[in-house]
Amino acid sequence: MKYIVLLLFVGFFANGQPATESLNLMPWPQKIEVKSGVFTLDKKFKVTITGMPNARIFAAITRFLSRLDGRTGLFLEQGLITKLNEAPTAQLQINCLREGKIGLYEDESYHLDIQQNNINLTATTDLGAMHGLETLLQLLQNNSTSFYFPAVTISDMPRFTWRGLMIDAARHFQPIAVIKRNLDAMAAVKMNVFHWHLVDDQGWRIEMKNHPKLTKLASDGLFYTQEEIKNIVKYAGDRGILVVPEIDIPGHATAILTAYPEIGSKAVQLNVNSGKKKQLFTQLQSYELERNSGIFTPTLDPSNPKTYQLLSEIFDAVCPLFSGMYFHIGGDENEGKDWDANPKIQDFKKQHNLANNHELQTYFTMQLLPMLKKHHKVVMGWEEIMTKNMSKEAIIHSWKGENEGLAKGSSLIAAAKNGYKTVLSNGYYIDLMQSVEDHYKNDPIPENTLLTPEEKARILGGEATMWSELVTATTIDSRIWPRTAAIAERLWSDQKITDLASLRQRLKTVSFRLEELGITHIRNKEVLLRNISNNQKTTALEDFSNICEPLKIYSRNTDGTEYKTYSPLTLFADACTPDAPDALEFDAAVTHYLNNKTPENETVVTNFLKKWIQTNTDLLALSQNAPLLQPLLPLSKSVSETAQVLLLKIEKKETISADKAQELILQCLSKDHADVELAVCNSLKKLF
Repeated sequence: MKYIVLLLFVGFFANGQPATESLNLMPWPQKIEVKSGVFTLDKKFKVTITGMPNARIFAAITRFLSRLDGRTGLFLEQGLITKLNEAPTAQLQINCLREGKIGLYEDESYHLDIQQNNINLTATTDLGAMHGLETLLQLLQNNSTSFYFPAVTISDMPRFTWRGLMIDAARHFQPIAVIKRNLDAMAAVKMNVFHWHLVDDQGWRIEMKNHPKLTKLASDGLFYTQEEIKNIVKYAGDRGILVVPEIDIPGHATAILTAYPEIGSKAVQLNVNSGKKKQLFTQLQSYELERNSGIFTPTLDPSNPKTYQLLSEIFDAVCPLFSGMYFHIGGDENEGKDWDANPKIQDFKKQHNLANNHELQTYFTMQLLPMLKKHHKVVMGWEEIMTKNMSKEAIIHSWKGENEGLAKGSSLIAAAKNGYKTVLSNGYYIDLMQSVEDHYKNDPIPENTLLTPEEKARILGGEATMWSELVTATTIDSRIWPRTAAIAERLWSDQKITDLASLRQRLKTVSFRLEELGITHIRNKEVLLRNISNNQKTTALEDFSNICEPLKIYSRNTDGTEYKTYSPLTLFADACTPDAPDALEFDAAVTHYLNNKTPENETVVTNFLKKWIQTNTDLLALSQNAPLLQPLLPLSKSVSETAQVLLLKIEKKETISADKAQELILQCLSKDHADVELAVCNSLKKLF
């Protein structure tokens, strides 16, 4: 059958906006052709696979069928697929040539062709085929009576080979269920590297059978058994995801030193009388798990042979748990204070002609390379490990961006120019609570970057980082998703796909679909609001949360001491998220009104203002039996007062003095209440 092509485009229009608004694809494919007609689903829909696949793709197709049936309620006749060419006449024909390896530089491309009577998915590897299945699920649409796939042809492949998410399980332990549901979400948006931050000042999270003190003294009983770790590695691999573990050393070492203080660098000098003269003794300090957030001084002693003996034994136990070839050793934020104050370490530096602490840390890191190479592991570390003497095999993880007066992203560029493979996280720190726009416009290789093709090839991609100082298993998903889906698109799609309006529109559907996979970013908000309201009706709290956002860029946790590892994270700020939805809608309404003051546009704006006045009244009533509401009342009152004044201005054409306007806006700009900030301040300011 021949088809009339209604719309043909390759990847994107000149302005970088996807050419059809009806498709909620993310990441946006490299090439897509939309044709007339649809493939209508019914219960007889079946899948078959040919080529040379492995058991991984059989399981992936089975999950695909389950998810498809869950969305459509069709009671599909085929529920499992276990062998090649199981249903030769199936409507969905999948062909893949070989098993893909879990790692970098693998072929992840796929070609998807949907026609009115059949669907063909072809890929070189099963990894590409799994990506194609995710795209097919995203294409699912419906009318009032049926579900269908639009007729399209898609050819797709990633722009970058490293598309990662880091989850910190050290500051706040994250249960296995949290890790697994986030792996499912990663696969849904075609991410392929899970960076598991397992050790830091606040905890050691790996079962160590040869060194049980690490979990007995430094985990608070919260750690992953070796079998659980192996299970996660397999679970990730089944979804095409590489697991990269991190043990952060030589700084961030409080947990290790809580168990093994003898390899610490902190030395206390004691003057002891011995007969007629005093003698100087060095006494090692004891350590306790850190309960605050921040940068701390406990550091491993690079001059002590026992340090390397213990680390070698740790790597011997941990490396076999992870099948991937990369091992992250951290290496960040070592201020060297304990090194500077320890005479023995200073003597060691002189003996080895090490001019400064940076060279001493390089010495330390170089001792680790053969320990890891023995297990066929490549070292990865934060950008502090990069020096002229560091092995070019190491991967440099860029997180600072601006460093010593250089331009943003300079550590990434410097690493690429100096011959290192490198990954960008600067600009992808999702724990900073910045908007999706901040992350989406952050490109690993910005336009007009002056790099040779060889240097550009060393930029492997990027990684969203979820540090867990201020998250628990209840709230972590709302800090990762849906913004990380936008980062996934930045790392997969063509560089010219940048239209923010299109992204926001597609993200609404993607966010809903992520919850279908088990992500709790939507449903757990109601759990928190019920707690705050003391199980009263939460409508007013929900409305107010939709114009508030958590304090950003580490301004919530003053000096890292306001919240400890055991402090409550069940408060209003924990229920709020970046990109407050009503704030975005209100800003659009204000813009339309100011450009065209029609009665209709005016009504949209004033309805928001009236809503917030009522919200304040309702919150006051709720607070009579909800002490946790008290901290946000001053902010709600400010919004209400500002809304009342603006209603008089808009509806009754009353003038407002500049002093009064400034007073109201300053009240709304306050960041002193409930650890949140109002996201509507700039929009309110426009109306004045």
